[in-house]
Amino acid sequence: MGANDMSTADPNRVILTGENPFIRLSAKDGDANTTDASFWRILFCPAGPGHVLYLKSELTENRWRIYTDNIAMARWLQKTVQGMLNPELLDVSIPAVDATFSKTGDPRYFWTERVAARDEDINLTWHDIGDPLLIHTQPNATPGRPYGVCTVLVPALAARLSRNGVDAKGLPWPREREGRPFSTCALAFSESWTEAR
Repeated sequence: MGANDMSTADPNRVILTGENPFIRLSAKDGDANTTDASFWRILFCPAGPGHVLYLKSELTENRWRIYTDNIAMARWLQKTVQGMLNPELLDVSIPAVDATFSKTGDPRYFWTERVAARDEDINLTWHDIGDPLLIHTQPNATPGRPYGVCTVLVPALAARLSRNGVDAKGLPWPREREGRPFSTCALAFSESWTEAR
């Protein structure tokens, strides 16, 4: 292989890879989110594999709740990527509860993530699926964003989040990203985050 062939590899250190679908609902377009859900299925990171759901909604009395099957991974994520994406989650004193995780669906049509904790059953469903976008950013390309990401974002124009059978209020809203149709709710597959070496 010639020297030019090597340039296809991202020069940064890969710190995690997995999935990070999200649901952001609000009463009106542009209003503050009434539900903010960030779900992670991590294949590898420095704290090991696992799942975590960070959820704040009227269904959680507007307080953050954390559900996970790997507390070390959930806390590592708070101190790094998730904390950068949402500074409220830099607070590692937010309680985290043990949960089990399962998924169903075909991402061309719908996708459901289920979270089961003691006395709690949470379902996140995405549907009305749009065209995927492959996004690739570099660490420090934007001030305050020390991490880069490469991910396949799949917009969902419809989404539902329920806790113990009660649906969260609010709706997803259409957005644009890089001139392409997007949404406040999306699946995110093959998501890898990097930091500068």
